Amino acid sequence: MMKTHRWAATLVLAAGLGTTALVAPSVTASASSAPRVLLVGSFHGKRGQFSSIQSAVNAAKPGDWILIGPGDYHETNDESAAAAGVYAPSTYNLDHGDYGGVLISTPNLHLRGMNRNSVIVDGTKAGAPQPCDNAAQWQDFGPAPGGTGAGAPRGRNGIVVWEANNVSIDNLTVCNYLGGKGDSGNEIWWNGGEGTGRVGLHGYKGTYLTATSTFFGPDGTVADAEQTAATYGIFSSSSSGGLWNQIYASNFNDSGMYIGGCRQVCDAVVDHAWMEYNALGYSGTNSGGPLVIEHSQFDNNKDGLDTNTQIDADPPAPQNGACPNGKTSPITHTHSCWVAIDNSFVNNNNPNVPQAGSASNGPTGTGMTLSGGKNDTVMDNHFSNNGAWGILFVPYPDENPPILGQSCSKTGGTEVTGFGCVYDPQGDALVHNTFTNDGFFGNPTNVDFGELTLEAHELQNCFQHNAAPQGSVPTNLESAQAKCGTITKAPNTNATLLAQVLCDTGFGACAASDHYPSFTGVVMHPLPKLATMPNPCAGVPANAWCKAGKPV
Repeated sequence: MMKTHRWAATLVLAAGLGTTALVAPSVTASASSAPRVLLVGSFHGKRGQFSSIQSAVNAAKPGDWILIGPGDYHETNDESAAAAGVYAPSTYNLDHGDYGGVLISTPNLHLRGMNRNSVIVDGTKAGAPQPCDNAAQWQDFGPAPGGTGAGAPRGRNGIVVWEANNVSIDNLTVCNYLGGKGDSGNEIWWNGGEGTGRVGLHGYKGTYLTATSTFFGPDGTVADAEQTAATYGIFSSSSSGGLWNQIYASNFNDSGMYIGGCRQVCDAVVDHAWMEYNALGYSGTNSGGPLVIEHSQFDNNKDGLDTNTQIDADPPAPQNGACPNGKTSPITHTHSCWVAIDNSFVNNNNPNVPQAGSASNGPTGTGMTLSGGKNDTVMDNHFSNNGAWGILFVPYPDENPPILGQSCSKTGGTEVTGFGCVYDPQGDALVHNTFTNDGFFGNPTNVDFGELTLEAHELQNCFQHNAAPQGSVPTNLESAQAKCGTITKAPNTNATLLAQVLCDTGFGACAASDHYPSFTGVVMHPLPKLATMPNPCAGVPANAWCKAGKPV
């Protein structure tokens, strides 16, 4: 695996393609006042003005900083708003996520903890014996639609940035905001208008962030996954111009991190992420254009990384990594600006993670899956000890009805009886990757990398200079498909590979001789030791906790 740091190249990518700057959001204060620093809790014996994060957010103006002292913060803005009648049954829209334990709708705010590990935004009930308590009686599934007694609790979200540009969140932990009966359970969410088909948030940054859940119950079965588990760790939808650096997420039933619905102008960089013990380490629906995932680790997930096309979620389809306006990427030197580079995909063989919905169909034992992805580049990564496949290029079937007036054919899909709208992977590139001990489950076609396509006359996927001792399926991919961007004459419909993928994903039956790891019960894992921000006062105006740019 190449060790060259690509940060300079990603900045060039942003500037050279005329996209949103991939740097820290700027502080924009009003002309009449300098940015203020609002202090929450206590730090080194000095008490701040606010006891809750939401109260500081409510008092903040664009450009302000909010510093949070160590503590266990049980933030409940969503429940307070519901009790006040803000959320009536007709407006309590969990799918769109315009609510949260902490809700930020003011642009240009900086929210920063003074210690990543001891500043905890906690979804459990106040009074729990310990932060992120895993006991069932302390879990909070949120208010019922329309008020108390008006239906089953619909779940909660943690910190939600709602259509507010240039909001940064740094150096804290969020845990145990759970899914309930609704489409919720996101710990940190930059939300530009979920499901609207537009990009309503520009500029976001998250560094030194931890997202996890400790609760899955009551009996640890897959049936509990939709109603009790946390769904996503660090999440961006309908947003562009993002940077995530030094982030960690574990124990989520969909994915540790997610970027989606950004109209092929995601303009995002993920750097030094660590995703483990999730159904999917990363997922990204219809997310493309400039998007770089680099220097990150994906381990002990069911499926390490999965980017896909869907016609029923995070519109518009498809997932397309092509550079905007026909430009060329300075990283790939091709038309492809979606790049996974210098990452490690290790031991993604875990069937005993929380899992729900389509994420539960991720193939166990796979380092990465490009599911109906288009014009994506995977280069200079290391894949090791993924028992089924190091990486798969496979079609994505979407049986659900289209939304926002989209059609299958006009978004590049093909209607297939029994599978719905199916999107082939096409125009993708696998270049200069290293594979070690992948495909060891030993089932037919368990190899380093494989490709399935259902249609001909599409952009060809290409495979170049990969160190793959276990080979590929079809066996001649490197020689037969070395050239990128040509038009295929026939599909790759390897019947044996298709049968194995259907078996492993649960879309089809397994033969008696097939052996993939089977689910035996969800196992939740504790947090590892994680580095906190070296200097949480860096860049912060002088205040009672920070002098000369350093903690007092």
